[in-house]
Amino acid sequence: MKNEQLAEGRTRHGVARLLLERGPITAAAVAETLEISPAAVRRHLDALVADGEACMRDAPRRGQRGRGRPAKLWLLTESGRARFGHAYDDLAIAAIRFVAEAGGETAVREFAQRRAATLVDRHRTQVLGMPGLPERAEALAEALTREGYAASTRRVGTGEQLCQHHCPVAHVAAEFPELCEVETAAFAELLGTHVQRLSTIARGDAACTTHVPLGDPRTTEPGDATTTTIEGTPS
Repeated sequence: MKNEQLAEGRTRHGVARLLLERGPITAAAVAETLEISPAAVRRHLDALVADGEACMRDAPRRGQRGRGRPAKLWLLTESGRARFGHAYDDLAIAAIRFVAEAGGETAVREFAQRRAATLVDRHRTQVLGMPGLPERAEALAEALTREGYAASTRRVGTGEQLCQHHCPVAHVAAEFPELCEVETAAFAELLGTHVQRLSTIARGDAACTTHVPLGDPRTTEPGDATTTTIEGTPS
């Protein structure tokens, strides 16, 4: 009995992990990816919903409206993301509030820039060692995943979309959006091109999505400070 419970727990964790990394996602896609029965997936999804860790929404219809019910997409709630750990706590929020009260918005932005610079510099060599912008974006996603952001890339139109399916500092960023703004600037500086943040978990979206245009005429050499300046990073 105990072994069965452990197996159930591992499977449920796997379902939750897939919702984190690929959500919103259909139950059928979860079953196919994890190679378990649709009935088992449904059981685990229902349990996650009952615990407040997952929610469901209708998939957007494409083209002409067809008959039948729209497909259902599943994704984690903020509570569900918390099971994978967060790099923030009440102390972190209190500390940044103190910084804001003592030094104003400028001090908060300087703190955010220092944090982003530290994150970028740890992976600068790896990312800049890639031959092209798509490869650099993929290397950045791999680096962010190692930092706990569960990141991936996908080609959309004439650009790459960098998707962070988890944000270790989402609660802090919800109160201090400077963290998101400076992080976006850090990505632009590292990739050497203008990028655009399309969505953020801190604002309630399913993922933090950054559009990286390919062949952008504003593209410069990676790390060129004329693209975006991040205090604390070498140019």
